[in-house]
Amino acid sequence: QVQLQESGPGLVKPSQTLSLTCTVSGGSITTNYWSWIRQPPGKGLEWMGAITYSGSTYYKPSLKSRTSISRDTSKNQFTLQLSSVTPEDTAVYYCARGEVFTTHPNEYDYWGQGTQVTVSS
Repeated sequence: QVQLQESGPGLVKPSQTLSLTCTVSGGSITTNYWSWIRQPPGKGLEWMGAITYSGSTYYKPSLKSRTSISRDTSKNQFTLQLSSVTPEDTAVYYCARGEVFTTHPNEYDYWGQGTQVTVSS
């Protein structure tokens, strides 16, 4: 059974960089596709970007200039960095696994429980 767990600060100040880590157990990040997905309050799920089994990365175009996804295969973790955050980046952030590359959140089969990140001074 694949399990994912997000970790990171719950409060980030405007203009700072949001950093989250997803720790994976029961499966290796050197297989499949691993994404970050968020849900702002009152809105739908938004795919942000992915890192593949080989370490290639893909980003939502509107977020590409501010987003970086990387991995540490020795720890079986992958991370999200989102720079220059504003209150509009307040959301529940999820990490998720997909068996194929997709930008559609509903096609991911394993998810973390999600972590609330609030951007506020």
